[in-house]
This record gives sequence, C-alpha cells and structure tokens, in this order.
Amino acid sequence: MPEKIITTCTRDCPNACGLIAVVENGRVTELTGNPDHPVTQGFRCHKCKAFVARAYSPDRILTPLKRRGANWTPISWDEAMDEVAERLQEAKDCHGPESILYYRGFAQRTALKLLNDRFFNLFGGVTGTRGTLCGGTGQASQNLDYGSRISHDPLDHINAKTLVIWGRNPVATNPYLARIAASIRRHGGTVILIDPVASESTGLADVFLQPKPGSDAWLALALSKLVLQADAGDQKFLQAHCVHWPEYRAIVERCPLTELSARCDIPVALLEKVASILISSRPVAFSLGWGLHRWEFAHYAIRSIDALGAVVGSIGVAGGGVSQGFEEYAPYDLSWVADDLHPHRRKLLTPIIGQEILDAEPPIQALVVTAGNPVCMSPNAAKVERAFQTIPFKVVIGHFLDDTAQLADIFLPAATLIEEEDIVAGYGHNIVGPVNPAVPPIGDARSDFDIFQDLGRRLLPPDADFVLTRREWLKRLLAPTEALGISLEDIKTGPIRLSSAPMIPFADHHFPTPSGKFQLLDEFSPQENSDNAFPYWLLSIAPHQWLCSEMTPEEQSGLTEIRLHPLEAKILQLSDGDTVIVENSVGQTLARLRTDERQRRDVVVFPRGRWKSSGSNVNLLTRDIVSQVGNGTPYYDNKVRIRACNEQQTGGHP
Repeated sequence: MPEKIITTCTRDCPNACGLIAVVENGRVTELTGNPDHPVTQGFRCHKCKAFVARAYSPDRILTPLKRRGANWTPISWDEAMDEVAERLQEAKDCHGPESILYYRGFAQRTALKLLNDRFFNLFGGVTGTRGTLCGGTGQASQNLDYGSRISHDPLDHINAKTLVIWGRNPVATNPYLARIAASIRRHGGTVILIDPVASESTGLADVFLQPKPGSDAWLALALSKLVLQADAGDQKFLQAHCVHWPEYRAIVERCPLTELSARCDIPVALLEKVASILISSRPVAFSLGWGLHRWEFAHYAIRSIDALGAVVGSIGVAGGGVSQGFEEYAPYDLSWVADDLHPHRRKLLTPIIGQEILDAEPPIQALVVTAGNPVCMSPNAAKVERAFQTIPFKVVIGHFLDDTAQLADIFLPAATLIEEEDIVAGYGHNIVGPVNPAVPPIGDARSDFDIFQDLGRRLLPPDADFVLTRREWLKRLLAPTEALGISLEDIKTGPIRLSSAPMIPFADHHFPTPSGKFQLLDEFSPQENSDNAFPYWLLSIAPHQWLCSEMTPEEQSGLTEIRLHPLEAKILQLSDGDTVIVENSVGQTLARLRTDERQRRDVVVFPRGRWKSSGSNVNLLTRDIVSQVGNGTPYYDNKVRIRACNEQQTGGHP
C-alpha cells in the first residue's frame, strides 16, 4: 500500500498549499492536496506535479561539484566543505567578514533556513542584503496607513458582498482565492478584476477593468471621487478614525473625473458602474496582488487603494479589508537569527545587487547563494552576471546548474521539499504547516540545515550556540507559537491556524500609528516612465506553467512566448509564431510572438523565469532601480520595442 506523508509546499508562492506526498517503493509518485488544510482545502496546483518530476530529473545535480577551468568535477562532501570553509576563513582573515556576501533568495522561507543567517552572524557579520524582489513595497506602503500591515484572513473574504481582485491572477498564482471568488458569485455577490493584463482569471469576474499599466492610483482616486460625490462614503470612519481626511479629500477633488478617466484609460461609464457596485454591494473586500508592487512609485497606488477601502467602509469590518499579504516569519522567535550581534553590518540592496557588488568597498571576495537564482531573476541580469564574475570565490547551493550556478566555483546539491524536515508559514494566509520528509535526500543531496551545521563545526568556536539537532532548533524557533498552546508535535501532524492572528484586523478601529488612527494619503505626486522611444510596457508576469525560474535544463529548449495585440503585430509586420527581438536601453532578448486580441495595445506580456542561458530571459530588459518606498523591485516600470529576428540572429536557439 502507498504511504502518505503530510507535508506543505515551501516554494515562493503565497499559497503554501497543504500537501500529501504519496510514496511507493521508496519513491514519491505524487503530491496531492491535503483536504485538512484550512485554506487550500485539498487543492494543489498543477506545478506540484512538476516538483516531483524535477526532484527525479536526470538533470538534477546530486553530488558536490568543483569547477576546474570550463569543466565541472564531482568531489566528495568532505572535500567540498573543506574548501568552502578554507576560502571563507581566508576571506575573513585577509579582508574582513564584510568581504563575504551571503545572498539568501526567496525560493524557500522555512524556519530552519533562518539559521543560515545565524551562522553568518556568528561567523563575524558578513555582508547581507536588504530590500526585496517581491512584496516589500506593498508591506511598507500599508505600514504607512495602518501602522502595521495586517490582512484579513482569507476565510473572511467569503463574507464579502463584493470582492475586488486588484493586480492579481488567482488562477495562476492564488487558486484558493479563485475558489472564494466563485463562492461569492454563487451566493449573489460580485467579483471585480482589475489588471492591465487579460489573464487566465478574467473568467472569475463579473466586471473586468483593464487600466493603463501603472495607473492604479488614478483609478482608485476616480472611484473614491464617485463614491464621495454620491455622498456614499463612510463619513463616520473617515472623520472619527482617520487623520489627513481634509488633505485626502483635496487630492480627490483636485482632478476632474474626465482627467482621472484619461489617466487610467478607463471610460467614465465603466468607472461609474464599478462605483455603483462599491456603493450598493457592501462589505467590499480588496485583495491586492504583487503586480501592484512592481513600480517605482507603487506606494501611491497601494495607499490610494487603502484610502478607497476607508471611503467605502471596508476597514475593520467582516468581509472587508484591503489585504496585501501576511508575515511568514510570524510563528518564529527571530532573535535566534542574531542580527543584534552586528546591527550596523553592511547590507546591499537586492533590487540593484549587480551595481551594489560592483561599487562595494571593501570589494566582495566570496559569495554564498542559497534558495535563489539572482543571475536569472534579478533586474538587469547582464549586469548581475558581470558583477558575480568579479568575485574570486563563489558557492551556490541548489538543484540544477542554472544561470547563477554556472558561475560558481563550488556547487552543493540541495535537498528538495520532499526530502526535508522543517516548518513553513505562508505569506498568503495565517497557517503554519509541517514539512515532513517523504523520502531521504536523493543521491548525495543535503538540506541547507545539514550544510550549515557542517560549516558551523568547521568554522565556529566549540562553544558557539549553533550545532544542534533539527528538533532542538525547531523548538527554539517555535517558542512564540508554543506559548500560544501550539506545539511542534501538533504542527508535525498537520497545518494549524495561528490563533494570534485576527480574522478581522482593526475591528476596534485602533491602529498602531503615532495618532492611533488610520493615516490617509496626504500627498500625491506619482511619476511615470516617459521613455517614448519604446512604445510597449513590459509586463513580466508570473506564468501559469512554472514558478519563478524553477525549471530544468530540458525545459529551456524553447523561447518564451510573449503576447501582443494583433493590430500591433500587423503594424510591425510580424506574424503569429515569429521569433522576435525584444529590446530597450538595458538590453535585448529573443522571444516567440503570440498575438492575443484580449491584451492592451500598449503592452507586451512576457512571462518571467526562463533562464538567461535559454536566450529568452526577460530580466535582460529590466532596469535595476529601487521603489520609492520599501526597497522593492520595479519590474514592470520598463518599456520595450519589438522587431523581427532573422535566422542568423537567433544564436542557435529554436
């Protein structure tokens, strides 16, 4: 009989789906959904099937490798760890601890991964990173309004009469929200989808708005204006529980509706239709996607939507809220990371990591990368590659020889989620779940935990508080959760909702702001990328087929399919299926053209994640800039042009 192991998805995704690993004859044959997970309720996305295939891929690296010239040589773990330890100690002794850069990516956010940072803090406080490639802008922006970003539990969305899904594609990236949207419609409610891309989720919505990219702040102001003009705003909340109400009202009144309509490119009649829904069908729940974060001035959009939530009476009520995300490290005692040992240590900005490395003084002498593929996924990927090439010694811990691993001197094979023991919480809900090993690590792969414990034995003093068992560390990290009456043993048996998390935040209308009130937007001066030499906005969306850059070398064989409106293709004298060059002032890359009449004519939809080595990587086109709030990455704040590609220009790519 097959054995069934309860576990949780650990990938860079808000869902953190509850899973059951099916094991037959010592091999995982399938990952199915766990019906006992409070939020995902037995669903698992189709990408999970690929996780199993990827774990058993013949291209997966299962032994440590050392670069010798242009070639890789398999070596033993002892040889690999001896060299890593020797080179890190040498860099520290000769150039100081800040000459070592630790880059921890976002591929896994499990509890034990926090100990990687603890190791480097105990080792002397190496250079780290700050800022994000993902949701930092959204969190920092909402902190300005609420004092602390706290979202409604997804299970509360079912109480909404209207659900506004803004900058999100639940069918591809958030399936449980798709199920909630369907339920709201079945019970007579309304679902509104707002997205410049016509995505797989358009079928979820009663009303679909397709604004100009980056114009969400103007759209939110237009809707607030219409609600307030109809004398349908929540005046009690706005006047009693908000600061800056007069200033915000002046911002709303400043622009006529026709100008707001033109700026977001949504007809006045459609704006009026949506406003009437927000007035007549309350409570309104706003669910914000990560697409809203990916602009230099994204905080204006997010704060304008927060303010719209206040105007329509959504703050602190069941079925309401403006929900952006959750703190996935909430269950843990983060003091064990030991950042306090080196409070002023150097940290490089993640969104511009290439330039930061090139400018670093003292220079970076050694680099360790875990849980990420920054040469593929960081903006201005060509610059990141050049920067990494300047570092004398590089270690990458991963599964495949991806773009980043190809630059390493030592490659260490990591265990996958079906081979590890850990704990994980999501950033899309308030559930903490077990990561139970279904099978032992395949080949000679090892978990990050084992790798860093081994480094600790080699490089830390004997009295350093680091080398412990998994269970001992999990107990330490989970101390705040155990104080709530939820033990490690409870979690190991299945997912549990954190009892400290409110279903309905701010129900008492008290906010952890200096005033104790909700802080409305009181200044409004967004700026737009006005580079008219390039006519199309580059929207590097999360694809439905794969997650980030988690693909095998075999899956790099074809070019990325981009989507463009057929009338634009006709103007460019391009046909469906053509190989094209997509370019701007940052760089160029190849792609395969697919025409799609559902898309806006000023947009190129370019799914992200395909490796640079495929010849079709979108981050060869993205500027390395930093958002004005939150140190986030403005992936969408880029424009491109497209032209035909002849056979000689394909570089051998099909």
